[in-house]
Amino acid sequence: MVPAEIRRRGDRPSRPRAHLQARHADRARRRCARIGGAARRAGQHAPPYALYRISDRHPELARRRPHHLRRPRGRGGAVVCRLSGRGAVGRERPRQDLVCAGEVPPLVPSAARRDGARHAAGAELPGSGLLKPAAAAAHLRRRAAELGFDSCRIAAPQSSPEQAERLATFLAAGRHGTMDWLAEEPERRADPRALWPEVRAVVMLGVNYGPAADAWAALARPECGVVSVYARNRDYHDVIKGRLKMLGQSLAARAGGSFKVFVDTAPVMEKPLAARAGLGWQGKHTNLVSRDFGSWLFLGALFTTLELPPDAPESDHCGRCRACLDACPTDAFPAPYQIDPRRCVSYLTIEHKGPIDRALRRGIGNRIYGCDDCLAACPWNKFAEAGRETKLAARDDLAAPALADLAELDDAAFRARFSGSPIKRIGRDRFVRNVLIAIGNSGDAGFLPILARRLGDGSALVRGAAVWALARLATPDAFDAARARHLAAENDANVRDEWRLGADDI
Repeated sequence: MVPAEIRRRGDRPSRPRAHLQARHADRARRRCARIGGAARRAGQHAPPYALYRISDRHPELARRRPHHLRRPRGRGGAVVCRLSGRGAVGRERPRQDLVCAGEVPPLVPSAARRDGARHAAGAELPGSGLLKPAAAAAHLRRRAAELGFDSCRIAAPQSSPEQAERLATFLAAGRHGTMDWLAEEPERRADPRALWPEVRAVVMLGVNYGPAADAWAALARPECGVVSVYARNRDYHDVIKGRLKMLGQSLAARAGGSFKVFVDTAPVMEKPLAARAGLGWQGKHTNLVSRDFGSWLFLGALFTTLELPPDAPESDHCGRCRACLDACPTDAFPAPYQIDPRRCVSYLTIEHKGPIDRALRRGIGNRIYGCDDCLAACPWNKFAEAGRETKLAARDDLAAPALADLAELDDAAFRARFSGSPIKRIGRDRFVRNVLIAIGNSGDAGFLPILARRLGDGSALVRGAAVWALARLATPDAFDAARARHLAAENDANVRDEWRLGADDI
């Protein structure tokens, strides 16, 4: 059907309908002739008649077109672009590109214009999307910060002849004590590539665990025990290892490669690697010192097969300072940058399984798990801030726990109290041994009833420590009376020695 003529109000049709139909047919023939085709071939359509009538018969009405024929505001195309068929694309592509139904184009048509297209037609397709080494390192640092790491640096996985020589000297002198695992496969410990041949970069991570209060405060309270700052809440191994795995997964997803993570759980020399990566330097107390966090950094390692650009190492800034060496209560540093763990309070209260050397017990004081003296003495701690990880913040009951309560713990109570804590690892007997030595150093005779009960403890390790503490706090007569009651029934050689030597400490 032919659309009705559009006219203004009051106008009458100027020409009959037959004349309008003839004019329309004539225009269609002329238009098809211009594009080189018949009047009505398959796949071709003439524009709606009303569009021509508006522009030819009544140009003054073009300013007041019906809504569906108006040009859209803004970025919209012309009216013709909204029509179907050839009339819709005639303004957008050259006419020689148009192909009727059933025809084969002689050339590939040009691409239609698309606003905002990401890639032009024929442009090179994007690659795999994996990050290059520099971008991967930047992503690694950004993601590490999001996961709560305070420092992230990269080291090459090269062996260090100097560190290998130090380790060999350390082991040959027997300074590892009962830590037999240190002597296992030292070549793997000295060279990351011996541990994992595919490693191409070592990412060293640091987590600040700086204390919110004075680390030495509880030392002045002999009725309380002192727990090392790192052990006053959750086990840092569990906290950091989970985040290391998340970091490695993120790196592998964005840059590819494989990874392995270590948190003091494999033959990895974390401190030398951290120094090589630039997290800090190994101080005279052999621990890592950071310009930003002092001596309060947990370390974790992420080995990757990616070739990542290494960072520059940090230089030594200890100078002539001896604060850490002089602070040690048991003289565990035979020389700067050397330590004899067999004299270290941390080793004696955590790693050592048997009775503690009698000559070192007084120096332990009221330290019942680890020691922070050399760390706390470092002047670089003035730049440190309290750790922001709540899982590592000190629990109220471990800031200065009462020795009397701890000495009464049985195995079940010990496990319940220290669930999720690194203290749980040493077991109840070793922990109560430490508590009893602290009681012996307290000088408080009020602990004597507790010691009397521990003399009959089921653990020989606990009984021996109780005998020593009793010798320190009881009068000579009281000690002799207790020895007369217990020595004959004692079948453990170490405990019997404690009874015999107890008088030497009175």
